[in-house]
Amino acid sequence: MGILDNHLASGPANWNKKDIKKATEPLLDDVYEYAKRLYAEGKHSVLIVLQGMDASGKDGLTRSLFQKVSPSWVNAHSFKKPSDEEFAHDFLWRIHKRTPEKGMITVFNRSHYEDILVPSVYGYIDQATIDQRYDQINQFEQYLEANGTKVLKFFLNVSYEKQEKKLNERINTQEKHWKHNDGDWETREHWNEFMGVYETIFERCNAIPWHIIPCDHNWTKLYSTAQVLIEELKKMDPQFPGLDTKKFTPDYSKSKYRY
Repeated sequence: MGILDNHLASGPANWNKKDIKKATEPLLDDVYEYAKRLYAEGKHSVLIVLQGMDASGKDGLTRSLFQKVSPSWVNAHSFKKPSDEEFAHDFLWRIHKRTPEKGMITVFNRSHYEDILVPSVYGYIDQATIDQRYDQINQFEQYLEANGTKVLKFFLNVSYEKQEKKLNERINTQEKHWKHNDGDWETREHWNEFMGVYETIFERCNAIPWHIIPCDHNWTKLYSTAQVLIEELKKMDPQFPGLDTKKFTPDYSKSKYRY
């Protein structure tokens, strides 16, 4: 797996947990500041796509990354098996209507890439249709960016060994029982197949680049993702709008109350 082999799930060997956690705090402060500016300016938006195997920590990353941000500035949506209504439309129909409005950050926990991954592994859609979807996704993401939505795509790279540990925690720890799903273990049996499809996705759906995030440790995952997000928000450079004095300065000459 050429691309994934070059990104260790535990992060760079020279990273120190204490130092990385310390460096993460100002990044989270920046997430707050730039999310506030983005919302106030109301001209652009950010779509964060989180993909990864079960137990890679998509929910936890979302919670940690935006822990200092007002809930009114961020949306999160988890895509599961399509409903009957969703299945009756094109595969991007349910995706497009969840993309962020101007000023907002939206996080996709799983995304349109599930419509390539799952049918590719289980074979219930023909290859010609899947091949079309690669091109359609590239066009869709470029369309979003052309209309003011910055698309950031993250693959949460958890190791096979770490995933097993985290799935077992869901069985053996009472407060995590609600996370357990028998289907996660069945999916795990197809690990190599899913990794193979991901490799193809990285190669073919790269009009908007992917970021491979080391996820065996929460502190490497949070730091790596926050770095990318802040780098892109700084490039966007959202600004607080100025005061429209014509709009907000009262005209007392027209008031019925005279002094």
